[in-house]
Amino acid sequence: MAFTDLLDTLGGVGRFQLVYTALLLLPCSLLACHNFLQNFTAAVPPHHCQHPTNHTATNDSGAWLRATVPLDQHGVPESCQRFTEPQWTLLRPNTSFQGAATESCKHGWVYDLSVFPSTIVTEWDLVCEARTLRDLAQSIYMAGVLLGAAVFGSLADRLGRKAPLVWSYLQLAVSGAATAYFGSFSAYCVFRFLMGMTFSGIILNSLSLVVEWMPTQGRTIAGILLGYSFTMGQLVLAGVAYLIRPWRWLQLAVSAPFLIFFLYSWWLPESSRWLLLHGKSQKAVQNLQMVAVMNGRKEEGERLTIEVVRSYIQNEYASVLTSNSILDLFRSPAIRKVTCCLMVVWFSNSVAYYGLAMDLQKFGFSIYLVQALFGIIDIPAMLVATTTMIYVGRRFTVASFLILAGLMVIANMFVPEDLPALRTAQAALGKGCLASSFICLYLFTGELYPTEIRQMGMGFASVHARLGGLAAPLVTTLGELSPILPSVGFGATSVLAGLAVLCFLTETRNLPLVETIAAMERRRLRQEDPKFKPSLGNLVT
Repeated sequence: MAFTDLLDTLGGVGRFQLVYTALLLLPCSLLACHNFLQNFTAAVPPHHCQHPTNHTATNDSGAWLRATVPLDQHGVPESCQRFTEPQWTLLRPNTSFQGAATESCKHGWVYDLSVFPSTIVTEWDLVCEARTLRDLAQSIYMAGVLLGAAVFGSLADRLGRKAPLVWSYLQLAVSGAATAYFGSFSAYCVFRFLMGMTFSGIILNSLSLVVEWMPTQGRTIAGILLGYSFTMGQLVLAGVAYLIRPWRWLQLAVSAPFLIFFLYSWWLPESSRWLLLHGKSQKAVQNLQMVAVMNGRKEEGERLTIEVVRSYIQNEYASVLTSNSILDLFRSPAIRKVTCCLMVVWFSNSVAYYGLAMDLQKFGFSIYLVQALFGIIDIPAMLVATTTMIYVGRRFTVASFLILAGLMVIANMFVPEDLPALRTAQAALGKGCLASSFICLYLFTGELYPTEIRQMGMGFASVHARLGGLAAPLVTTLGELSPILPSVGFGATSVLAGLAVLCFLTETRNLPLVETIAAMERRRLRQEDPKFKPSLGNLVT
């Protein structure tokens, strides 16, 4: 008997599972806001050089602007250059002038505040020579996500799923408020780093808790609901950012709710799977009895004892190793193949995803509209993903979306730049495919790894996703060498990742979760040899 049989006995997908899943996925939706928040808080409004402080002309005077700031090839005032001396001859009709000496903006900049009343760019002048600091801030956030994946993935297997999750809620609420309060760019980067760390702590532990409390038949829907929560988060971000334009208030608006999540998270029970595998059987029984009561199976819950509960997980419980290290992810052939493949797949999915989604201003439309479009496109994409994951399987779904997204990105190279609507629509479709494969991959990874190292495995895989997030801006800079290189890079890695899934990963649809490394190795041997019979020698690897 497997642990999922016990959950079926206690009501299957009942009231507890529905409430529990909803309470965990609500914070995940706002977590998506933080992932894309800098598209708005670090938006770059149109700007040009400020006039000298000893000049009496108004800075927005059309005549003064025309005489002091050269125009670029599109007829727009240059953002980072001005004439060393006013060129008054340019005020005459049909007059052009070339060869005048220019210099950088020595007295600051004037920003068009009609769309963005304030951003970190306008507050700290992160333009021209300092424009790389804007990207640096986002890279620091992603570095926090990277460190959080390593730290919280390991802690969750040692301390349980609940404790790191509760701490992550509190850390995000406090760090988000501090980001909005302090007035220096260095403080902004530090607190954004701390916020980034919580991303992995929340998403990984939320998914593990949902999967480990969910019977087999409900896991697919639960994983897809996580994807829809991210979609809703992107739509919420577009609406909130449209209504709240000043960046500090926007930052606070999407951070404060996590204090509420922190308060109610104390009620959430720890995973009974984890409790049983770590010798805390009494607490596991108490949690299961609470589940039985909420699901209307009080009598079944009262009959539970430590011995009965252990019988559902006895084989796996007897084989659990007392120590967990990163080497466990490579200790047996089955685990090693899964880990190496997932390293490639998570990195490739992430580098292509963030390459498309993190700079909405490049499309030339309202970023509020583009953000909403990028969220809406996920709805039909994930509906298709849900159907194929239920009726076809996880492996085919992940591989198909990755390959399709890669082909769309590559095809986008051949769309003329004077068709921005078509380029935007095609990019949105590619992003929808990548978002769907990302969410499917979270569920797929949780099902591939055994319970004793599930969090460590998901944390390790997530580390490579964050490396992909860090690499995406570097791939984008290759466009300075050749415009086609970023598209080739994003598209090729996505296609190769899809092929890797088809070649090296096994299907997990409708299979019970594996509890230990030894059980996973036995499953591999049975798949390779249907006549395989377990013995003491091949149970230990």
